[in-house]
Amino acid sequence: MVRIVDVAKRANVSTATVSRVLSNPHTVRKETMGRVLKAIKELDYHPNILARQLRTLKTKTVIVVVPDISNPFFSKVLRGVEYVAAANGYQVLIKDTTNDLELESGYVDLLRQKKADGMIFLTVMNSELVNIVENQYPVVLACEYIEGSSIPTVSIDNISAARKATEYLIQLGHRQIAFISGPTTSVLGQDRLKGFYQALAQYNVTVDPVLIQEGDFTYESGFNVMNKLLALNQLPTGVFAANDEMALGAIKAIKSKHFRVPADISVIGFDNIKFSTIVEPELTTIAQPAFEIGNKAMDLLIKLMKNKKIIRSQYILDDKLIIRNSCVKKV
Repeated sequence: MVRIVDVAKRANVSTATVSRVLSNPHTVRKETMGRVLKAIKELDYHPNILARQLRTLKTKTVIVVVPDISNPFFSKVLRGVEYVAAANGYQVLIKDTTNDLELESGYVDLLRQKKADGMIFLTVMNSELVNIVENQYPVVLACEYIEGSSIPTVSIDNISAARKATEYLIQLGHRQIAFISGPTTSVLGQDRLKGFYQALAQYNVTVDPVLIQEGDFTYESGFNVMNKLLALNQLPTGVFAANDEMALGAIKAIKSKHFRVPADISVIGFDNIKFSTIVEPELTTIAQPAFEIGNKAMDLLIKLMKNKKIIRSQYILDDKLIIRNSCVKKV
């Protein structure tokens, strides 16, 4: 079996230099790194990961806990995480909770079992558990936050973003506006509902409570909730769905009842996933900087894992209203 000392001899460097190339490549000169990498390739050297872990008590692995891996928004965040992780020599394990509290708790136990050096949550169901873990291990929360927690967080201002989306419909002349929320047990669901209400209050718009319906961030819930709304005596002229998947489901329901988008009902979403430009008409939506959220979250986690000081615990990134063809002025 090829050993690290064999690579060092072939490249005419010390074993410590080979180790740095493998774990901290940015600390090695390009010319030296080139010789080491060439030697590794020629000798077909594969580092003994287990032995390294036993020496350093580090796994060079992080876990990202995702609420629903099928949601395309999270794929963008994960790409951002992977980009920074790879550049710093970390591998990423993705764990999908499927919004199951027991699964989330089980994944947290992986930290306790020393199977990862840190963890990024893209959502949290058991905030008490995460707060406890945060006091023992490096933990970062992306996309949402825990009220009163000191866990480093990266997200947008969901209240402000939802207010912006609702305000856009109001400025187009819509007053009969429906809102398809996310789960009201989640921070995202609560904050986007708050933003919706804030915009209504700002413009003195009164909406019948029956127009506010709860979804679960899935395409199916958007379709089903929209069908309920279409059964009302007075139809909404505008619909704000708290994420793009539900907005796409709403558009499907509207078309299935032979109404037109946006001529009969305007629809606005949230997230700016790729499918928002594929649907017809293209979806007006709030764009989140998903890749940048993942980047920043992983950057913060690396700092925590290296015991570096974090200047501030909450980072709010900019969102943007993307105007496309799914909304028109109310005639």
